[in-house]
Amino acid sequence: MNRTSAEDDSSADSTVDEPVSWGFVECAVPGGLLSLVITWELTRPRSARDTLDARIVTCVAFVAVVAYLLARVRRAALELDEVRAVARAAQETLIRPLPSRLDGLALAARQISFSRSADVGGDLYEALVTAHGVRVVIGDVRGHGLPAIGAVAAVLGSFREAAHDESGLDGVLRRLDRAHQRHLRQRPAQGDQEHDALTAEEFVTVLLLEIGVDAEVRALNCGHPWPYRLGRDIAPLAAGEPLPPLGAVPLPTELLPWSCGPLLPGETLVLHTDGTEDARDTEGRFFGLRDALAVAALAQPPPTPATVVREVHAALLHHTGGRVTDDMALLVLRNDRALAGPG
Repeated sequence: MNRTSAEDDSSADSTVDEPVSWGFVECAVPGGLLSLVITWELTRPRSARDTLDARIVTCVAFVAVVAYLLARVRRAALELDEVRAVARAAQETLIRPLPSRLDGLALAARQISFSRSADVGGDLYEALVTAHGVRVVIGDVRGHGLPAIGAVAAVLGSFREAAHDESGLDGVLRRLDRAHQRHLRQRPAQGDQEHDALTAEEFVTVLLLEIGVDAEVRALNCGHPWPYRLGRDIAPLAAGEPLPPLGAVPLPTELLPWSCGPLLPGETLVLHTDGTEDARDTEGRFFGLRDALAVAALAQPPPTPATVVREVHAALLHHTGGRVTDDMALLVLRNDRALAGPG
């Protein structure tokens, strides 16, 4: 799970409800059995061959066995906590918390990981101020959890350099594609057929946005859902057919960014991964992201990006009953440049 600095007040509820701790169950069951055996040994009718000393020896032996099992459980729980802490640190290093303001834009973001063993997901996002404007990436690596970290690191690392170096979004996208291809080639060696099959299935959806000084929005989309624009109404930022995801097929020779018009003062963009709209309730109904955004947009005063993220997150968990089947990420930005100059 990742959050922005604007969301610290709601960080406590940013993870999916955890099930009852297995450590508690594994301690309670042996403890209960221990109590039953000791009670039975000390209170059952004595036989001619039975003595109190024999019963005490039996109880002590059983206590020793249970103590050993509890020590094993405790050690396993400590190791699991350590693994989670390392995974959380890795995730926060890869997907850094976004600032609440960036060059006159207000931002907020949140991620929900499908993995319960660690707060690590296959979704990625970043926003940077560059000489070419504010550049934003959001993407979704096929898969989730620890196996997706390598691809997330490759794509984000490449974006953080290319966003500053490349004058056009097409150059940025080609750098991301090359980084992803290098990641696939550097995977541990496997059988040829198995490696080819895995490589063909490991793709990344990517959406690149550039918001210029004039607030003009340009985009390149490789298999990712289009963001929603919240202004006078709620509509997708563009209606064009995206390119295939990175890694699925080679990029075309010519890459022309979409011109999406200006982001007017007060307008908001809601970027999301497909896990958000694909989330289902117990009856198989999909989550209505657009409806949730409509409810959030009616709030008075107009909601901040952090409020939109929080409201959508709460509505999604209510819809799914806290059960998620895929990683999900939201990134919301609003043009506040008319209220406060770039800085």
